[in-house]
Amino acid sequence: MKIIKRAAGAAVVCLALLLPALARAEVSCTRGGLQEAVNLYLAAQTKGDLSGLPLAAGVGYWENIAPADIKQGLLTKALKIDFSRSVFDTDSCQSYTEVIVNDKTAPYVLGTRLRVNHDKIAEVEILWTTTGYWLFNAEAYLKYSSTEKWEPIAAERRDTRGTLLAAANAYLDAFLEKKIDRVPWGFPCVRIEGGAYTGKGTAADSCEVGVPGGVNIANRRFVVDEVMGTVTVFCTFGAGGPNGGSGAPDMHLFRIEGGKLRYVHTLTHLLQSAFKGTNSGSAR
Repeated sequence: MKIIKRAAGAAVVCLALLLPALARAEVSCTRGGLQEAVNLYLAAQTKGDLSGLPLAAGVGYWENIAPADIKQGLLTKALKIDFSRSVFDTDSCQSYTEVIVNDKTAPYVLGTRLRVNHDKIAEVEILWTTTGYWLFNAEAYLKYSSTEKWEPIAAERRDTRGTLLAAANAYLDAFLEKKIDRVPWGFPCVRIEGGAYTGKGTAADSCEVGVPGGVNIANRRFVVDEVMGTVTVFCTFGAGGPNGGSGAPDMHLFRIEGGKLRYVHTLTHLLQSAFKGTNSGSAR
């Protein structure tokens, strides 16, 4: 009898030790798996330590659209994260995370894209902004972004992937020929740009204001989350070159409900002092 009791006790202890491991999600292309990848990324960024990341051999790493050394990049800088928001694209095995660091000595707002390959993180891309960059204000970004209501959309009301992409592309296309009538504007709609905010707290709030013309939003890459009604676009503000605009690294995050734009968040890796003030306007 004593032997049986000891065996039973040992089994309970073993099960207790295994439960945390069993409860922890694995990195994968499911929503839970992508969330686990994001959790590990946020932990790594908080500590400035890559050792806990399941990185694939030959992992791709970019900062502000330029290839970089992951062992020397922003990921190795410990940041106190005040707020983050993540969306997940299970079709392309990608996630996007908005990260706000309201540290007075080293503030940042950054957007991070991860791509998962089976159980490893195969790509990490970060677009970061800080003091001196286009309209940068981490405190304002935190204030406005953290109070917005981004909830999962009920299955019967979700837009298709095609509808979400069409809405995002229509907004970005408007910058070239200024055909804003083709954009599915929603009301109210507010835009956070670097930290600048267009909302006034009224039902008439619009994201239409300040869209310039003559700028080609180029090199677009997408992360689409139908559950959250979001499209994230990594792109360049202009195609670059003598006649193609600055080509500054740029990011847009759209929240779309019922096919209409409701929230637009943007980051541009462009020094405020480098802004030429030609056709770029103040909307992104």
